[in-house]
Amino acid sequence: MTGIVDAHFHIWRQADLPWLLGPMQPRIFGPYEPIRRDYPVTEYLGDCQPAGVTEAVYVQANWATDRYLDEVAYVSQASEESGFPIAIVAYADMLAGDVRPQLDQLARNNRVRGVRMQLHWHENTLYRFASGPDHARDPRLVTNVGRLADYGFSFDLQVFASQMAGAAELAAACPDVTFVLQHAGMLEDLSPEGIAAWREGMRLLAAQPNIASKLSGLGTFLRRNVPETIAFIASETLALFGAGRCLFGSNFPIEKLWTTYAELIEAHRAAVPEAAQAAVFNETARRVYRLSQ
Repeated sequence: MTGIVDAHFHIWRQADLPWLLGPMQPRIFGPYEPIRRDYPVTEYLGDCQPAGVTEAVYVQANWATDRYLDEVAYVSQASEESGFPIAIVAYADMLAGDVRPQLDQLARNNRVRGVRMQLHWHENTLYRFASGPDHARDPRLVTNVGRLADYGFSFDLQVFASQMAGAAELAAACPDVTFVLQHAGMLEDLSPEGIAAWREGMRLLAAQPNIASKLSGLGTFLRRNVPETIAFIASETLALFGAGRCLFGSNFPIEKLWTTYAELIEAHRAAVPEAAQAAVFNETARRVYRLSQ
């Protein structure tokens, strides 16, 4: 197999992330004292390169929303110095009256390949990020996401099972935009009922040919690396989407709270059949994020 493409990681300076400053704020991934600090690209490379990572895509890390261009500039500087990342998924406010001025600014940086605005909402306030559950159905967001096609940008889609029907409608309304489902749909409820709801939502999403699913963040709700859970989610996701629409992401340094990069890769390799590994660990990410350009 060719080198691994990590399609979801972060680097940061503590001073730039509001959620790392001041009192500890509840986060979906639990206590995070060990990463309330700088996580520079040099540390990331020390984590990932021994595992065979040769390329990587940075996904926005929730800087203050009015500093989205500063975040892109910081990551671009890291790329110039180290060669990592080779592509950036940036933030833009997709609920703006017209997102195009923001996209025009982002498009000036040739590393930007897509946008993420997190839409996930949950009845459990600890898991809640968006201000409401139905942003995917908001006409402003639908229009703005559709405009991404004019820039060749993808949309990193982050929703829970209860929001997947609306997310599938969004993808259907924007057929020229590639969507990348974050964290394989964020399965937070491993009860039979929870799994059934997630599976049905994933079926709706997989029916949209312009959605790919990222195998990332699979330890978020267990807050540990559980190979059996990773294998279950990977198997279900691959069966629905196919290897050509699945891609690996480390979610580092979040996953570093409970595992090492080597252990994470080992669990994902064991979970993905050998025949699917070239696609999941390399080819899908290269196509979705246009890494050859």
